[in-house]
Amino acid sequence: MSGEIRYALAESACVEPLVGRWVAWPHVMAPVTQSLHLLNYQIKTIGSYLGNPAIHEISCRNPKLLGGAFVDVPATRLSEVRDFLALTEETFSDNLAFARKLIEFHNKLVAEAKGESLEDCYQRIPEPLRGYVELLYDYYNRPIVRPLEGLLYKSGYYKKEAQSLRLFRQETDLERPYYMSTPRLSGDDSLDWTVAFDDPRIDELFRLDQEPKSFDEIRSLLDAPASQDAKLRAILRETDGAIRAPWSGDEVRVRYFGHACALVESGGVSILIDPLIAARPEQHDVERFSFGDLPERIDYVLITHGHHDHFVIESLLRLRHKIGTLVVPKSSGVFYGDLSLKLLARQLGFADVREVDYLDEFAIPNGRIVAVPFLGEHNDLPSAKAAYFLRLGARSLLFAADSNCLDPEIYAHLLRETGPIDTLFVGMECVGAPLTWVYGPILPNKPEHRHSQGRRSNGCNSSAALELARAVGCRWVFVYAVGREPWVRYLLALTPADDDVYMVEIAKYIRSLRDELGVGAELLFGRAEILI
Repeated sequence: MSGEIRYALAESACVEPLVGRWVAWPHVMAPVTQSLHLLNYQIKTIGSYLGNPAIHEISCRNPKLLGGAFVDVPATRLSEVRDFLALTEETFSDNLAFARKLIEFHNKLVAEAKGESLEDCYQRIPEPLRGYVELLYDYYNRPIVRPLEGLLYKSGYYKKEAQSLRLFRQETDLERPYYMSTPRLSGDDSLDWTVAFDDPRIDELFRLDQEPKSFDEIRSLLDAPASQDAKLRAILRETDGAIRAPWSGDEVRVRYFGHACALVESGGVSILIDPLIAARPEQHDVERFSFGDLPERIDYVLITHGHHDHFVIESLLRLRHKIGTLVVPKSSGVFYGDLSLKLLARQLGFADVREVDYLDEFAIPNGRIVAVPFLGEHNDLPSAKAAYFLRLGARSLLFAADSNCLDPEIYAHLLRETGPIDTLFVGMECVGAPLTWVYGPILPNKPEHRHSQGRRSNGCNSSAALELARAVGCRWVFVYAVGREPWVRYLLALTPADDDVYMVEIAKYIRSLRDELGVGAELLFGRAEILI
């Protein structure tokens, strides 16, 4: 009836997508990398915990060990973790067999095939891989087992039934355990909803801000029993609904949402780059723009690459109902670790996905968007990635994300296509993670220590960033994507300090911009609104 109270999600409500009770990110979504990550990281990490839970509990309290393979679950829940491991091994037994056979067969092929025809090798493909791989050589006669990613998403190796959402009230920014090493066990203060990520009911949940529903309607939507009412009420707020008006000023408005996420609005068009939107916990020290600060419709979402802090499944699912076109960079289609972000986005329920290669462009009202080369930051492995040039009326912006300026000549060539660039957004996480941190579990062989430490996911340091600014001739620079906001700690495992290497390099960079190039610069943190 008309007087019935209606509810939307509270500002502190957090909704975590899970795959097999692990936080969903690209490597645990795509069937091949999910199988390898499960075999070589998740099960090994849980086994280590079961062997000595006390060490894990102590290590999770040590800031220097953030990002390590330690399970943040108290030892009092040991039996639950043991049951969880047994269920995981049973549910994903075929994925584990696939992972073992893939590595075994690939390594055997590399040892035996020296340039002769691979046709006879198809008869030796082990059963779990049959019908799902192609055998190739590179130009140096080194064999490659290329999984057929599209087919694998249609196979039993892709388990939609293992997908779910975990809904809970976030009390602080730092309460979320590290995303990679700690499974989200059921039975805590969260509300669990077993639902496939492409289910349209997810859009109903996230439309509550604009289309609030009664408590009973929300409970029914989530299939939640009455016994869970207290948990459900904890993540809701009373509201009549709100629609945020789009930006109508003459300037280009950029709203910084933290890390690498920026909303660009101009001439009635809204463009969101690398959405990582934070909830507002019940207790928080750092102000931020959040979901309620976004327009009702986002015309374009631009993804720069598939790392977990840029292709953020949690934010993408929550925004899916208001996104027009999702733009993703093109993968090579050859290496199983070089995921197709287009195929992945399809599994997340996105209908309008545009895949772009370097220098692909498309027109928007009063402007255009161009995909730009993106070097570095991926440990010298092939990966789908692109920076983006935006022309909006008389203004031009380059969102370089985590690009490392390894060859300034690229930008000299680029400017012949784009024209001048007024404003540069550049990441400066200049000492990135070693090769094995993210990629170790999916590599066919463990790399040498010196290779792992030498091949880091580096963005620009001060000298590289200065070369980039000089190459594009910009008039203003914003440093972002440094991972200092507290709400990204559970993803990046960083504990920022004023004297850490990032801050030293950024301060040096800002001084050099001012003194050598006469360019203004600012380090972004938390939230910012910029008019250009």
